[in-house]
Amino acid sequence: MPKIKANPIDIAHFRFALIAPVIQGTYFEPSAAAYYRKVTENDLTLPDGSTFKYNPKTLEKWNEAYRNYGMDGLMPKTRSDSGKSRALNSSTIEEIFNLKEQFPRLNATQIYFRLVENGFIPATVSVAAVQRFIKKHDLKSARNLNIKDRKAFEEPYFGAMWQADTCYLPYISEDGQKRRTYLIMILDDHSRLIVGGQIFYNDNAYNFQQVLKNAVATYGIPHKLYLDNGSNYIDKQLTLICGSIGTVKLHCPVRDGSAKGKVERNFRTLRDRWLNGLETSTITSLEAFNKLLNDYIRQHNTTLHSAIKETPMDRFIRTKGQIKVPKSHEWLDESFHNRVDRKVNNDACISINKIYYDAPQQFIGMKVQVRFLPGAMDDAYILYDNKRYPIVRTDKLANSRTKRNNPHDNLDYSRRKVGENHV
Repeated sequence: MPKIKANPIDIAHFRFALIAPVIQGTYFEPSAAAYYRKVTENDLTLPDGSTFKYNPKTLEKWNEAYRNYGMDGLMPKTRSDSGKSRALNSSTIEEIFNLKEQFPRLNATQIYFRLVENGFIPATVSVAAVQRFIKKHDLKSARNLNIKDRKAFEEPYFGAMWQADTCYLPYISEDGQKRRTYLIMILDDHSRLIVGGQIFYNDNAYNFQQVLKNAVATYGIPHKLYLDNGSNYIDKQLTLICGSIGTVKLHCPVRDGSAKGKVERNFRTLRDRWLNGLETSTITSLEAFNKLLNDYIRQHNTTLHSAIKETPMDRFIRTKGQIKVPKSHEWLDESFHNRVDRKVNNDACISINKIYYDAPQQFIGMKVQVRFLPGAMDDAYILYDNKRYPIVRTDKLANSRTKRNNPHDNLDYSRRKVGENHV
Protein backbone atom coordinates (compact mmCIF):
# COMPACT_ATOMS: atom_id res chain seq x y z
CA MET A 1 0.00 0.00 0.00
CA PRO A 2 2.05 2.98 -1.22
CA LYS A 3 1.78 6.24 0.65
CA ILE A 4 -0.07 8.97 -1.19
CA LYS A 5 1.55 12.37 -1.33
CA ALA A 6 -0.73 15.00 0.17
CA ASN A 7 -1.53 18.04 -1.89
CA PRO A 8 -1.55 21.59 -0.47
CA ILE A 9 -5.35 21.66 -0.06
CA ASP A 10 -5.32 18.49 2.09
CA ILE A 11 -2.54 19.93 4.24
CA ALA A 12 -4.42 23.22 4.62
CA HIS A 13 -7.52 21.37 5.76
CA PHE A 14 -5.44 19.26 8.20
CA ARG A 15 -4.10 22.47 9.74
CA PHE A 16 -7.58 23.98 9.84
CA ALA A 17 -8.97 20.91 11.64
CA LEU A 18 -6.39 21.40 14.42
CA ILE A 19 -7.23 25.07 14.98
CA ALA A 20 -11.00 24.75 14.31
CA PRO A 21 -11.99 24.39 18.01
CA VAL A 22 -10.36 27.78 18.64
CA ILE A 23 -11.92 29.33 15.54
CA GLN A 24 -15.33 27.92 16.51
CA GLY A 25 -14.91 28.52 20.27
CA THR A 26 -15.63 24.86 21.13
CA TYR A 27 -12.48 23.90 23.09
CA PHE A 28 -12.85 22.91 26.78
CA GLU A 29 -9.42 23.96 28.03
CA PRO A 30 -9.15 27.18 30.10
CA SER A 31 -7.50 29.05 27.22
CA ALA A 32 -6.57 28.71 23.56
CA ALA A 33 -2.92 28.37 24.55
CA ALA A 34 -3.82 25.46 26.85
CA TYR A 35 -5.69 23.81 23.98
CA TYR A 36 -2.69 24.18 21.68
CA ARG A 37 -0.43 22.62 24.31
CA LYS A 38 -2.78 19.67 24.77
CA VAL A 39 -3.28 18.93 21.07
CA THR A 40 0.48 18.98 20.41
CA GLU A 41 1.45 16.71 23.32
CA ASN A 42 1.83 13.73 20.98
CA ASP A 43 2.92 13.17 17.39
CA LEU A 44 0.26 14.05 14.81
CA THR A 45 -0.37 12.08 11.62
CA LEU A 46 -0.25 14.22 8.49
CA PRO A 47 -2.37 13.62 5.36
CA ASP A 48 0.51 11.81 3.65
CA GLY A 49 0.75 9.31 6.52
CA SER A 50 3.90 10.73 8.10
CA THR A 51 4.00 11.86 11.73
CA PHE A 52 5.33 15.04 13.25
CA LYS A 53 5.37 16.69 16.67
CA TYR A 54 4.36 20.35 16.43
CA ASN A 55 5.17 23.26 18.71
CA PRO A 56 2.06 24.98 20.15
CA LYS A 57 3.35 28.26 18.72
CA THR A 58 3.01 26.78 15.23
CA LEU A 59 -0.73 26.35 15.73
CA GLU A 60 -0.98 29.92 16.98
CA LYS A 61 0.63 31.07 13.72
CA TRP A 62 -1.82 28.96 11.71
CA ASN A 63 -4.71 30.55 13.59
CA GLU A 64 -3.43 34.02 12.75
CA ALA A 65 -2.84 33.05 9.11
CA TYR A 66 -6.37 31.66 8.79
CA ARG A 67 -7.98 34.75 10.31
CA ASN A 68 -6.00 37.00 7.97
CA TYR A 69 -6.08 35.03 4.73
CA GLY A 70 -8.58 32.16 5.16
CA MET A 71 -7.66 28.78 3.71
CA ASP A 72 -5.07 30.40 1.44
CA GLY A 73 -3.08 31.30 4.57
CA LEU A 74 -2.87 27.63 5.54
CA MET A 75 -1.51 26.45 2.20
CA PRO A 76 2.07 25.17 2.58
CA LYS A 77 4.95 26.53 0.56
CA THR A 78 6.75 24.13 -1.77
CA ARG A 79 9.41 22.19 0.11
CA SER A 80 12.92 21.96 -1.26
CA ASP A 81 13.08 18.24 -0.44
CA SER A 82 9.79 17.42 -2.16
CA GLY A 83 9.86 14.15 -4.06
CA LYS A 84 12.83 12.57 -2.29
CA SER A 85 12.51 8.91 -1.38
CA ARG A 86 11.56 7.74 2.12
CA ALA A 87 13.10 4.96 4.23
CA LEU A 88 10.24 2.62 3.34
CA ASN A 89 9.35 2.54 -0.34
CA SER A 90 6.06 1.33 -1.81
CA SER A 91 7.16 -2.32 -2.27
CA THR A 92 8.41 -2.46 1.33
CA ILE A 93 5.15 -1.04 2.64
CA GLU A 94 3.16 -3.56 0.63
CA GLU A 95 5.29 -6.38 2.03
CA ILE A 96 4.63 -5.20 5.60
CA PHE A 97 0.89 -5.41 5.00
CA ASN A 98 1.31 -8.86 3.42
CA LEU A 99 3.31 -10.15 6.39
CA LYS A 100 0.79 -8.83 8.92
CA GLU A 101 -2.04 -10.43 6.97
CA GLN A 102 -0.30 -13.82 6.76
CA PHE A 103 1.28 -13.74 10.23
CA PRO A 104 -0.77 -11.39 12.45
CA ARG A 105 1.34 -12.15 15.55
CA LEU A 106 4.63 -11.00 14.07
CA ASN A 107 5.91 -7.95 15.92
CA ALA A 108 7.73 -5.00 14.35
CA THR A 109 11.23 -6.32 15.12
CA GLN A 110 10.48 -9.71 13.53
CA ILE A 111 9.04 -7.99 10.46
CA TYR A 112 12.11 -5.75 10.27
CA PHE A 113 14.52 -8.73 10.14
CA ARG A 114 12.40 -10.45 7.48
CA LEU A 115 12.46 -7.28 5.35
CA VAL A 116 16.26 -7.09 5.65
CA GLU A 117 16.69 -10.81 4.98
CA ASN A 118 14.52 -10.70 1.86
CA GLY A 119 16.22 -7.59 0.49
CA PHE A 120 13.31 -5.15 0.85
CA ILE A 121 15.36 -2.72 2.94
CA PRO A 122 19.08 -2.38 3.69
CA ALA A 123 20.34 -2.97 7.22
CA THR A 124 21.08 0.75 7.44
CA VAL A 125 17.34 1.42 7.82
CA SER A 126 16.51 1.49 11.52
CA VAL A 127 14.04 -0.87 13.15
CA ALA A 128 12.35 2.26 14.53
CA ALA A 129 11.17 3.18 11.01
CA VAL A 130 9.25 -0.10 10.79
CA GLN A 131 7.95 0.27 14.34
CA ARG A 132 6.62 3.75 13.62
CA PHE A 133 4.91 2.58 10.43
CA ILE A 134 3.19 -0.35 12.17
CA LYS A 135 2.05 1.85 15.05
CA LYS A 136 0.82 4.57 12.69
CA HIS A 137 -1.32 2.15 10.68
CA ASP A 138 -2.65 0.29 13.74
CA LEU A 139 -1.10 -3.05 12.70
CA LYS A 140 0.07 -4.04 16.18
CA SER A 141 -3.03 -6.04 17.12
CA ALA A 142 -3.18 -9.78 16.41
CA ARG A 143 -6.96 -9.72 16.16
CA ASN A 144 -8.87 -10.09 12.89
CA LEU A 145 -8.08 -6.88 11.03
CA ASN A 146 -11.50 -6.93 9.36
CA ILE A 147 -13.35 -6.53 12.64
CA LYS A 148 -14.39 -2.90 13.15
CA ASP A 149 -14.83 -1.49 16.63
CA ARG A 150 -18.20 0.29 16.68
CA LYS A 151 -19.99 2.14 19.45
CA ALA A 152 -23.16 4.19 19.33
CA PHE A 153 -22.45 7.91 19.56
CA GLU A 154 -24.29 11.19 19.43
CA GLU A 155 -23.03 14.75 19.19
CA PRO A 156 -23.99 16.96 22.17
CA TYR A 157 -25.82 19.76 20.35
CA PHE A 158 -27.28 20.82 17.01
CA GLY A 159 -24.67 21.70 14.41
CA ALA A 160 -21.82 19.84 16.09
CA MET A 161 -21.80 17.48 13.10
CA TRP A 162 -23.84 17.00 9.96
CA GLN A 163 -23.82 13.73 8.01
CA ALA A 164 -24.41 13.70 4.25
CA ASP A 165 -24.86 11.04 1.60
CA THR A 166 -26.49 10.24 -1.74
CA CYS A 167 -29.38 7.82 -2.29
CA TYR A 168 -30.35 6.34 -5.67
CA LEU A 169 -34.01 7.01 -6.48
CA PRO A 170 -36.19 5.62 -9.31
CA TYR A 171 -36.18 6.76 -12.92
CA ILE A 172 -38.73 9.38 -13.93
CA SER A 173 -39.80 10.58 -17.38
CA GLU A 174 -39.58 14.29 -18.18
CA ASP A 175 -40.13 15.72 -21.67
CA GLY A 176 -40.22 12.20 -23.08
CA GLN A 177 -36.82 11.25 -21.61
CA LYS A 178 -36.43 8.64 -18.88
CA ARG A 179 -33.68 9.50 -16.41
CA ARG A 180 -32.27 8.19 -13.12
CA THR A 181 -32.70 10.47 -10.09
CA TYR A 182 -30.43 10.98 -7.08
CA LEU A 183 -31.28 12.32 -3.64
CA ILE A 184 -28.55 14.26 -1.83
CA MET A 185 -29.43 14.70 1.84
CA ILE A 186 -27.80 16.24 4.92
CA LEU A 187 -28.82 15.20 8.44
CA ASP A 188 -27.88 16.77 11.77
CA ASP A 189 -26.32 14.12 14.02
CA HIS A 190 -27.75 15.38 17.33
CA SER A 191 -31.31 16.32 16.40
CA ARG A 192 -31.85 14.05 13.36
CA LEU A 193 -33.20 17.14 11.64
CA ILE A 194 -32.97 16.96 7.84
CA VAL A 195 -31.23 20.26 7.16
CA GLY A 196 -30.89 19.79 3.41
CA GLY A 197 -32.28 17.57 0.71
CA GLN A 198 -32.77 17.83 -3.04
CA ILE A 199 -33.27 15.47 -5.96
CA PHE A 200 -31.08 15.81 -9.06
CA TYR A 201 -30.44 14.05 -12.35
CA ASN A 202 -26.72 13.94 -11.55
CA ASP A 203 -24.79 13.02 -8.42
CA ASN A 204 -21.91 15.46 -8.67
CA ALA A 205 -19.82 17.81 -6.55
CA TYR A 206 -21.62 21.00 -7.48
CA ASN A 207 -25.07 19.58 -6.72
CA PHE A 208 -23.88 18.68 -3.23
CA GLN A 209 -22.44 22.18 -2.84
CA GLN A 210 -25.88 23.60 -3.67
CA VAL A 211 -27.56 21.48 -0.99
CA LEU A 212 -24.90 22.39 1.58
CA LYS A 213 -25.10 26.11 0.76
CA ASN A 214 -28.89 26.12 1.18
CA ALA A 215 -28.58 24.20 4.47
CA VAL A 216 -26.01 26.66 5.83
CA ALA A 217 -28.14 29.63 4.75
CA THR A 218 -31.14 28.14 6.57
CA TYR A 219 -29.67 26.54 9.70
CA GLY A 220 -26.19 28.00 10.16
CA ILE A 221 -22.63 26.70 9.88
CA PRO A 222 -21.91 23.18 11.22
CA HIS A 223 -18.72 22.54 13.17
CA LYS A 224 -18.08 19.24 11.35
CA LEU A 225 -19.28 17.57 8.17
CA TYR A 226 -19.13 13.76 7.97
CA LEU A 227 -19.06 12.31 4.44
CA ASP A 228 -18.32 9.15 2.52
CA ASN A 229 -15.60 8.87 -0.13
CA GLY A 230 -17.66 9.40 -3.28
CA SER A 231 -16.19 11.71 -5.91
CA ASN A 232 -18.61 14.53 -5.10
CA TYR A 233 -17.57 14.44 -1.43
CA ILE A 234 -13.78 14.28 -1.82
CA ASP A 235 -13.85 17.18 -4.27
CA LYS A 236 -11.03 19.68 -3.61
CA GLN A 237 -13.39 22.62 -4.07
CA LEU A 238 -15.49 21.29 -1.17
CA THR A 239 -12.37 21.23 1.01
CA LEU A 240 -11.78 24.92 0.25
CA ILE A 241 -15.44 25.74 0.86
CA CYS A 242 -15.46 24.02 4.25
CA GLY A 243 -12.33 25.87 5.25
CA SER A 244 -13.83 29.18 4.13
CA ILE A 245 -16.96 28.78 6.27
CA GLY A 246 -15.08 27.25 9.22
CA THR A 247 -16.28 23.63 9.01
CA VAL A 248 -14.07 20.59 9.54
CA LYS A 249 -14.59 18.01 6.77
CA LEU A 250 -14.34 14.36 7.86
CA HIS A 251 -14.61 11.15 5.83
CA CYS A 252 -15.70 7.70 6.91
CA PRO A 253 -13.45 4.72 6.11
CA VAL A 254 -13.54 3.51 2.51
CA ARG A 255 -16.33 0.97 1.78
CA ASP A 256 -17.76 1.39 5.28
CA GLY A 257 -21.30 2.65 4.86
CA SER A 258 -22.18 1.55 8.39
CA ALA A 259 -19.96 4.31 9.75
CA LYS A 260 -22.68 6.77 8.65
CA GLY A 261 -25.36 4.90 10.55
CA LYS A 262 -27.78 7.77 11.13
CA VAL A 263 -27.99 8.98 7.55
CA GLU A 264 -28.21 5.38 6.27
CA ARG A 265 -31.10 4.65 8.65
CA ASN A 266 -32.69 7.90 7.55
CA PHE A 267 -32.66 6.69 3.94
CA ARG A 268 -34.30 3.39 4.98
CA THR A 269 -37.03 5.30 6.82
CA LEU A 270 -37.53 7.53 3.79
CA ARG A 271 -38.08 4.49 1.57
CA ASP A 272 -40.44 2.78 4.02
CA ARG A 273 -42.55 5.81 4.90
CA TRP A 274 -42.53 7.76 1.65
CA LEU A 275 -40.80 6.45 -1.46
CA ASN A 276 -42.31 2.95 -1.53
CA GLY A 277 -45.80 4.47 -1.47
CA LEU A 278 -45.22 6.81 -4.42
CA GLU A 279 -46.46 6.17 -7.94
CA THR A 280 -43.27 7.40 -9.54
CA SER A 281 -44.66 6.72 -13.01
CA THR A 282 -46.97 9.73 -12.50
CA ILE A 283 -44.08 12.10 -11.68
CA THR A 284 -43.28 14.05 -14.84
CA SER A 285 -40.65 16.56 -13.69
CA LEU A 286 -37.78 16.99 -11.27
CA GLU A 287 -39.56 20.04 -9.85
CA ALA A 288 -42.64 17.98 -8.98
CA PHE A 289 -40.50 15.26 -7.40
CA ASN A 290 -38.75 17.84 -5.22
CA LYS A 291 -42.06 19.31 -4.08
CA LEU A 292 -43.08 15.86 -2.83
CA LEU A 293 -39.69 15.52 -1.12
CA ASN A 294 -40.10 18.88 0.63
CA ASP A 295 -43.45 17.71 2.02
CA TYR A 296 -41.78 14.57 3.36
CA ILE A 297 -38.92 16.55 4.95
CA ARG A 298 -41.37 18.84 6.76
CA GLN A 299 -43.25 15.79 8.02
CA HIS A 300 -40.05 14.06 9.16
CA ASN A 301 -38.76 17.11 11.01
CA THR A 302 -42.02 17.56 12.96
CA THR A 303 -42.73 13.89 13.76
CA LEU A 304 -41.74 12.16 17.00
CA HIS A 305 -38.41 10.35 16.47
CA SER A 306 -38.19 7.02 18.29
CA ALA A 307 -34.45 7.31 19.00
CA ILE A 308 -34.55 10.75 20.64
CA LYS A 309 -38.13 10.66 22.07
CA GLU A 310 -39.01 14.06 20.62
CA THR A 311 -39.35 15.66 17.22
CA PRO A 312 -36.16 16.69 15.37
CA MET A 313 -37.48 20.26 15.19
CA ASP A 314 -38.00 20.43 18.97
CA ARG A 315 -34.49 19.16 19.64
CA PHE A 316 -33.09 21.63 17.10
CA ILE A 317 -34.81 24.54 18.85
CA ARG A 318 -33.51 23.42 22.26
CA THR A 319 -29.86 22.93 21.24
CA LYS A 320 -29.17 25.40 18.43
CA GLY A 321 -27.37 27.93 20.66
CA GLN A 322 -23.81 27.05 19.59
CA ILE A 323 -24.24 27.20 15.83
CA LYS A 324 -22.91 30.23 13.94
CA VAL A 325 -24.85 32.07 11.27
CA PRO A 326 -23.27 33.29 8.01
CA LYS A 327 -22.03 36.88 8.11
CA SER A 328 -24.13 37.87 5.10
CA HIS A 329 -25.55 36.51 1.85
CA GLU A 330 -22.60 38.04 0.00
CA TRP A 331 -20.12 36.38 2.36
CA LEU A 332 -21.83 33.01 1.89
CA ASP A 333 -21.75 33.34 -1.91
CA GLU A 334 -18.06 34.20 -1.81
CA SER A 335 -17.28 31.29 0.53
CA PHE A 336 -18.89 28.83 -1.89
CA HIS A 337 -17.05 30.11 -4.95
CA ASN A 338 -15.06 27.44 -6.76
CA ARG A 339 -11.42 28.31 -7.43
CA VAL A 340 -9.41 27.26 -10.46
CA ASP A 341 -6.01 28.39 -11.73
CA ARG A 342 -5.75 29.20 -15.43
CA LYS A 343 -3.15 30.66 -17.75
CA VAL A 344 -4.54 33.44 -19.95
CA ASN A 345 -3.93 32.69 -23.63
CA ASN A 346 -2.41 35.14 -26.09
CA ASP A 347 -5.91 35.98 -27.31
CA ALA A 348 -6.94 36.90 -23.72
CA CYS A 349 -9.06 33.75 -23.31
CA ILE A 350 -9.31 31.12 -20.59
CA SER A 351 -11.18 27.83 -20.64
CA ILE A 352 -13.43 26.54 -17.84
CA ASN A 353 -15.27 23.26 -18.35
CA LYS A 354 -14.48 23.47 -22.08
CA ILE A 355 -16.13 26.89 -22.41
CA TYR A 356 -14.03 29.94 -23.31
CA TYR A 357 -14.19 33.27 -21.50
CA ASP A 358 -12.61 36.65 -22.28
CA ALA A 359 -10.22 37.95 -19.64
CA PRO A 360 -8.81 41.49 -19.29
CA GLN A 361 -5.92 42.06 -21.69
CA GLN A 362 -3.40 42.88 -18.96
CA PHE A 363 -3.42 39.25 -17.81
CA ILE A 364 -2.23 37.78 -21.13
CA GLY A 365 0.45 35.18 -20.45
CA MET A 366 -0.18 35.23 -16.69
CA LYS A 367 -1.44 32.48 -14.40
CA VAL A 368 -4.55 33.73 -12.61
CA GLN A 369 -7.09 32.39 -10.13
CA VAL A 370 -10.70 32.38 -11.31
CA ARG A 371 -13.54 32.24 -8.79
CA PHE A 372 -17.11 31.35 -9.69
CA LEU A 373 -20.31 29.56 -8.81
CA PRO A 374 -20.75 26.87 -11.50
CA GLY A 375 -24.41 27.78 -11.93
CA ALA A 376 -23.76 31.51 -12.17
CA MET A 377 -20.83 32.00 -14.54
CA ASP A 378 -22.06 35.51 -15.44
CA ASP A 379 -20.62 36.59 -12.09
CA ALA A 380 -17.24 34.81 -12.48
CA TYR A 381 -14.13 36.89 -11.92
CA ILE A 382 -10.35 36.86 -11.67
CA LEU A 383 -9.04 37.64 -8.19
CA TYR A 384 -5.74 39.53 -8.38
CA ASP A 385 -4.19 41.67 -5.64
CA ASN A 386 -7.48 41.37 -3.72
CA LYS A 387 -9.34 43.01 -6.62
CA ARG A 388 -11.97 41.44 -8.84
CA TYR A 389 -11.76 41.51 -12.63
CA PRO A 390 -14.88 40.12 -14.36
CA ILE A 391 -14.67 37.63 -17.19
CA VAL A 392 -17.33 37.17 -19.88
CA ARG A 393 -18.16 34.26 -22.13
CA THR A 394 -16.32 34.55 -25.43
CA ASP A 395 -18.41 35.73 -28.36
CA LYS A 396 -16.11 35.44 -31.40
CA LEU A 397 -18.55 37.17 -33.71
CA ALA A 398 -18.85 40.18 -31.38
CA ASN A 399 -15.10 40.21 -30.82
CA SER A 400 -14.52 40.45 -34.58
CA ARG A 401 -16.31 43.81 -34.53
CA THR A 402 -14.75 45.11 -31.31
CA LYS A 403 -11.67 47.33 -31.35
CA ARG A 404 -9.15 47.10 -28.56
CA ASN A 405 -9.40 49.74 -25.84
CA ASN A 406 -13.01 50.37 -26.87
CA PRO A 407 -14.38 52.66 -24.12
CA HIS A 408 -17.69 50.79 -24.27
CA ASP A 409 -16.02 47.42 -23.68
CA ASN A 410 -17.05 45.96 -20.31
CA LEU A 411 -13.58 44.50 -19.69
CA ASP A 412 -11.05 46.38 -17.60
CA TYR A 413 -7.97 47.28 -19.61
CA SER A 414 -6.72 49.88 -17.13
CA ARG A 415 -3.87 47.77 -15.71
CA ARG A 416 -0.78 46.54 -17.49
CA LYS A 417 1.57 43.78 -16.52
CA VAL A 418 4.88 45.35 -15.60
CA GLY A 419 7.30 45.44 -18.55
CA GLU A 420 4.65 44.82 -21.22
CA ASN A 421 2.96 47.14 -23.70
CA HIS A 422 -0.27 46.28 -25.45
CA VAL A 423 -1.65 47.98 -28.51
